[in-house]
Amino acid sequence: MDAGLLVVRVVLGSILAAHGAQKLFGWFGGHGIGGTSGWLDSMGFKPARLHATVVGLAEFGGGVSLVLGLITPLGAAAVAGVMLVAVATVHWSNGFFNASGGYEFNLLIIATAIALAITGPGEVSVDRFAGWTLAGPAWGAAALSISAAAAASVLATRKPSLAQKPEESREERSAA
Repeated sequence: MDAGLLVVRVVLGSILAAHGAQKLFGWFGGHGIGGTSGWLDSMGFKPARLHATVVGLAEFGGGVSLVLGLITPLGAAAVAGVMLVAVATVHWSNGFFNASGGYEFNLLIIATAIALAITGPGEVSVDRFAGWTLAGPAWGAAALSISAAAAASVLATRKPSLAQKPEESREERSAA
């Protein structure tokens, strides 16, 4: 079981850390803070540079936390929170399947991160070496609650332009 947890942590954490590095540093073909800021600004996240830094740090830091098994529930919460925002702003309107830009991949990341918060990182982890027992249903619930609260607070600051609002709002706008 510990070998399986190690594989899941390292793969998931590495993928998220790489995505964060794209946003923060422009590594792996990413656009860095400047490009990420422009993209987030176009989606109504203001101040965009702050949001770009936060999302990059959440992905990079959350990913590294999972790879190392270091304060695993916090890393899981960071990863799940970023994915919840991605689902709400980019993927939900595309339906479930990833082939259409849907949220299935993001849901898998969220579920895996929260599952790691519940099961714990396994024996080969900083948490275990430090003697910390940061696992169980309460830790999973805490990680999910933190990620949902963080995502909700980020989404509450979003100010999408008229072109970005949902279809049903267009009718209301044209009637006004």
